[in-house]
Amino acid sequence: MKKKVLAFTAIRSEYDLLSSLYKLLEKDETIELQMIVSGAHLSKNYGYTVEDIENDGLNILAKIETLIDSDTKASRVKSGSILLQNAIDIVVSYAPDIIIYAGDREEVIMASIIGGYLEIPTIHFFGGDHVKDSHIDNPVRHATSKLSTIHMVSDKEHALRLIKMGEAKERVYNIGSVALDKFVNESIKPKEEIKKYFGIKKGFDTFAILIFHPIPKERSQSAKIFENILLLLEEKGINTFVSYPNIDPGNREIIEVIEKYRNHDNFIFYRNQPRNIFVSIYKNAEFIIGNSSSGILESASIPIPAINVGYRQTGRKTNTNVVFIEGEKKLIEDAINKILSKDFQEIVTNTVNMYGDGKSAQKALDIIRNNTFKDLLFKDEDILEVSDE
Repeated sequence: MKKKVLAFTAIRSEYDLLSSLYKLLEKDETIELQMIVSGAHLSKNYGYTVEDIENDGLNILAKIETLIDSDTKASRVKSGSILLQNAIDIVVSYAPDIIIYAGDREEVIMASIIGGYLEIPTIHFFGGDHVKDSHIDNPVRHATSKLSTIHMVSDKEHALRLIKMGEAKERVYNIGSVALDKFVNESIKPKEEIKKYFGIKKGFDTFAILIFHPIPKERSQSAKIFENILLLLEEKGINTFVSYPNIDPGNREIIEVIEKYRNHDNFIFYRNQPRNIFVSIYKNAEFIIGNSSSGILESASIPIPAINVGYRQTGRKTNTNVVFIEGEKKLIEDAINKILSKDFQEIVTNTVNMYGDGKSAQKALDIIRNNTFKDLLFKDEDILEVSDE
């Protein structure tokens, strides 16, 4: 019988992290992969990205509408609770051998709770990372790790952090970041095809990427910081592909700024793009700016410079191509001048991504294929007895 693997996914950014692994699992003759799809995937306001999953040829066990799109602090908690309540019987009925999930949003902690109580081995990807930006996602990531059976981590520092949290060494696999595999596996379109796809008649021979999301610690300033970035890019004549923000509280103000600049020739605003289009934009870009984890973790695989603006992502281990700044307009201007300088471009050219080589999905597949993890299902280790050597 095939090993039954069930994956939880709720938002495009998190789905894309494991998309390379999902494709390998789907092709493997010893494995049956099914997906529980929820959250922003099922919202047309956020691109209806369940179509990305369907276009990848993956089997969807259930679509659960959970997103309460009200821009409040309570909405994410309520969305998570809807998933928990509605997924339990689906998981019981399917009876998977393994449950997998990635990252640090409310859906992963719900999936880990379901796996724990139903005594199903679970695998958490991207645990052990740590961010000092005050966002709830950081403790959710750590709490999910404590509830999970197995950890597939991106870096030896992340592995060590989990061991110091009391996780036994045999639970932790340092495979590198699976998110980097798409830069190796996806076919890349040239700039002319990108321009044709967006109907761009002139300009955009060179361009940047802007991805910016709100966080609680600077929620009242997020829209202003975002607008400062747009103003500087426009003043410098830098054409830019600009992503809509994620579903977190505070996104409405950022969307209002987008509406203000929607008709400016310098900018192409988008909610979602096919993976090969997004990766093609990324690999052809001059730099990435904003506060997305992609700038911290993925940009070095191309490599291009990354400017992280504001408090989000602070405290993360970074590659040499990343510059951190606060959100004042003058600081943004100085950072753009810096990353475009000849000296910094040389640094970027020599950057090697510490998070992996784009060959992690196969490692994860081999581990999943060759193990049941049932001997590690019950977590009885004591944090005082676990070695951190």
